[in-house]
Amino acid sequence: MNERPSDRPGVSSGDVSSDDAAASDGAGVAGARVSPSGRPSDPVAPLPSLEVLLGRDQISAKVAELGRRIADDYDGKPLVLLCVLKGSFIFAADLARCIPLPLRVEFLGVKSYGNDSASSGAVQITQDLTRPIENDHVLLVEDIIDTGLTAHFLLELVSARRPKSVRLCSLLHKPSRQEKSVFIDYLGFTIDDYFVVGYGLDYAQTYRNLPDICILPPSLINDE
Repeated sequence: MNERPSDRPGVSSGDVSSDDAAASDGAGVAGARVSPSGRPSDPVAPLPSLEVLLGRDQISAKVAELGRRIADDYDGKPLVLLCVLKGSFIFAADLARCIPLPLRVEFLGVKSYGNDSASSGAVQITQDLTRPIENDHVLLVEDIIDTGLTAHFLLELVSARRPKSVRLCSLLHKPSRQEKSVFIDYLGFTIDDYFVVGYGLDYAQTYRNLPDICILPPSLINDE
């Protein structure tokens, strides 16, 4: 997830082509409530202003690029997109619409953070698949890989169900937190050691609805 630096220090873009560095429209603050159309609307309960790390245009361009790469690699083969809940649901939905293949979507509910800002390392399955994946090509879709513990656990879990193949796609990678090495087949961005929210990522189940990926400052984090 990790070669070409973005315009903002602390972010690099994984496997990027020269035309991939889309300008972020959020190089400032985020926090306005967003309407279903994607446009800011009057807030019902205002969110704090947060520094934008990755803007919505930059994310959209990267998701489209990942979709093209996945479609090229699978070359018309049917694919099971396995969305890891809850954090990757927005990413997986956008990614699915960028993959012109026969596609089935499955969901796997996982809990490893609770209301804390660091993974506990203990992975709890909260929702299992609805159909078998034996002999299927499976793409596991994650929001962020940091310690690698959850991703490693899930890759082993999925592999034990005898798919034809299993690969890993993650929007973000935070290598500074890595405890377990996992190979990421499709990577969006590598980031420094920030706690980030938005575009599906949360802190204590909030902030998922922000359209940009933003830095949550330590002053808003309470792990007690």
